Amino acid sequence: MSLTASQRVSLIKEVVKRLSVEGYSVIDMTLTEFGFPTKQTWSDGIDTYVMAMVKGQDDAKLIALGKHLGYDKVDAPSYLEPAFWEEGKFRVFLSHLSKKKAWTAELQEALLTFGITAFVAHSDIKPTLEWQGQIETALATCDALVALLHVGFHESNWTDQEIGFAMGRGVPVFSVRFGQDPYGFIGKTQAFQGVEKEPIEIAEELFDAYRSNKQTQGKMAEALLRLFVRSGSFAQAKIRIKYLEELGAWGADFPDRIREAVASNSQIDGSWGVPERVEKLAKKWEET
Repeated sequence: MSLTASQRVSLIKEVVKRLSVEGYSVIDMTLTEFGFPTKQTWSDGIDTYVMAMVKGQDDAKLIALGKHLGYDKVDAPSYLEPAFWEEGKFRVFLSHLSKKKAWTAELQEALLTFGITAFVAHSDIKPTLEWQGQIETALATCDALVALLHVGFHESNWTDQEIGFAMGRGVPVFSVRFGQDPYGFIGKTQAFQGVEKEPIEIAEELFDAYRSNKQTQGKMAEALLRLFVRSGSFAQAKIRIKYLEELGAWGADFPDRIREAVASNSQIDGSWGVPERVEKLAKKWEET
């Protein structure tokens, strides 16, 4: 779960080079958002200041800061593919109160229907693993964050930090109201009403938001294509081809991949009407 010494040196050098072009106020704000220390006074140069603040810090925070600054060449597959994310799915961090973990786990399960894998801290972290480090890993590798605003959310020691980390990375942050209104920076983000709704209803609303949001629709499209390719029944194939038909973005290789799915997956090939819809969709994508 850690970077090699060579990877750390390269990453720290890039962070120093890219962040040092900013003024101290922006540097300190950025460092704080990503969980790094800052100092009120400093007598040396600005680049040595940034280096002093970031060296020796956790790999997860370094990688997240590097990505925020536009550096994504760190080769650390063991870090970037933590076990709690389901392979090939869109990744969502669910920020919630610990006392609501049972309800949050239901939402986690509902999201899987739509190709979304969700991280629930109080359910997904094994007791033998370092708790804070795993949360930081999830925050550094998620595609989006959802704040479940139950009463008392703002008083939690962790929830605001989780939101700040995600917003510092620039990933979309949505909120769901359960008696607590959005506040601060999340007051400006997309919010959903959660009172008296079942987890599957909220999961579908989030799914619709991610596949229409310009920042997330590409990754969501890839997740839905993989979901379709892995259809395990005729019924799943019919439901999932509809998701693909409603996409607003798709990759250049999508036509070949959905045709291959018909050829290799009997549940897709044998689902009435689906192979014809696949061919029609493939042609549409090719002509666009």
